[in-house]
Amino acid sequence: MAFENLPSVTRKSTEMIVTDTLRDYLLSGEISPGERLTEISLADRLGVARSTVRMALHRLNSEGIVRQIPYTGWEVASLTGKDVWELWTLRGALESLAARLAAARKEPEIRADLTAAHDQLIAACHANNLPAIIEADFELHRRILAASGHQLLAAQYRVVEFQVRLFIATSNTHIATGPDDIIAQHEPLMNALLDGDAERAAQEAWLHDENEGRRLMDWLAGQAAAT
Repeated sequence: MAFENLPSVTRKSTEMIVTDTLRDYLLSGEISPGERLTEISLADRLGVARSTVRMALHRLNSEGIVRQIPYTGWEVASLTGKDVWELWTLRGALESLAARLAAARKEPEIRADLTAAHDQLIAACHANNLPAIIEADFELHRRILAASGHQLLAAQYRVVEFQVRLFIATSNTHIATGPDDIIAQHEPLMNALLDGDAERAAQEAWLHDENEGRRLMDWLAGQAAAT
């Protein structure tokens, strides 16, 4: 009997469980950038020791999801205009290459996987479930990276994947005009991928990231001017 496709069971420490739980919550769009976090309140809510929460927050700090404020505590990371510019240009370079390579692949299972991820995003949008939309949005882009078959490219993407998730969460929460807008953002890219047009897929991936990046930069500039 072959077990090649049987996944192994991953054992997680309490610290890792708390880290994963906090990360998912902070990237769900349910809490605003810049909002303060206290170790005591988080420990009470999660039912764990304050030291465990502190270690989880330090991990999330290294991922760029939270920031430590000296002598004060923690806050949810806020993106600056420069952060957004660096993220969308880097993301655009990585994702445009991934889209070009993914579109060139002819395996039916690759197309089926991308279609399933896209359908999941559409279903989340139709349900108007923001946390599910954010998760499905990121998952679609992650699947495109995986479909490229380029392991080094995927490894480089993992270096910034949490910042990309923060970018997507902020954009979908504050920039998108609604679920239909989010669906429309991805249609040109998906059409190019499923048509197998490598050059158009690369161009649409770049344009997708550029358009969202510039919209988010404009929104941040407006927020700064208002305050």
